[in-house]
Amino acid sequence: HLDATQAMIASDAIALVVNKENKDSLITLDEIKGIVTGKITRWEQLSNHAKSGELKLVFDASGSSTVRYMKDSLCNGQDLKGNVYASEGKSNQSVLDMVQANPNIIGIVGANWLMDKTGNALANFSKLPFNVMRVSRTADGTSKYVRPYQYYIATADYPLLRSVYIIHTDPRSQSQLKNFFFYAKGQKGQTIICNNSQMLPITPVQVKDVSIKD
Repeated sequence: HLDATQAMIASDAIALVVNKENKDSLITLDEIKGIVTGKITRWEQLSNHAKSGELKLVFDASGSSTVRYMKDSLCNGQDLKGNVYASEGKSNQSVLDMVQANPNIIGIVGANWLMDKTGNALANFSKLPFNVMRVSRTADGTSKYVRPYQYYIATADYPLLRSVYIIHTDPRSQSQLKNFFFYAKGQKGQTIICNNSQMLPITPVQVKDVSIKD
């Protein structure tokens, strides 16, 4: 029996994406819960909608970490219901491809898949070939619709958050695997996570005011 050693290395977000032709970009946490529990199946049921007709939500694959997140965090451990489907290619990229081909779909992917064609994480999602939806934790007068930028992950204004862990079972005191474990949660590894992804590292980060047209 090998003991597992784990460490949290970042906070990640679940992103909702829609076709470029779809102008519906605002959604609340309760509405997302309504979709994955089968209570919401049409665009007209969303409080902020321009579209009408059947709404379909697409995730990567059954049993994926995204599906587990939705079941545990949005469905109280129950199976997903309603117009919820696995993607044709069983991958995050397949979700993005389907969204770009069908304006009736909402795709669910990890925020780290919001990258340009060079593979670089973006500070501005407007350059992507699909729209990233803004999500609000509430639907009342205090509602704040935000996209999964690192800043809103840090402030927890973006509600669809999950923790990222690195785990090893290597019993040796020195090994390449263990060196990577400590590298990922050390300063250099944390800097790479901060600068090359939408994930938020566990080490303190500096927040600066900048102007972004979004």
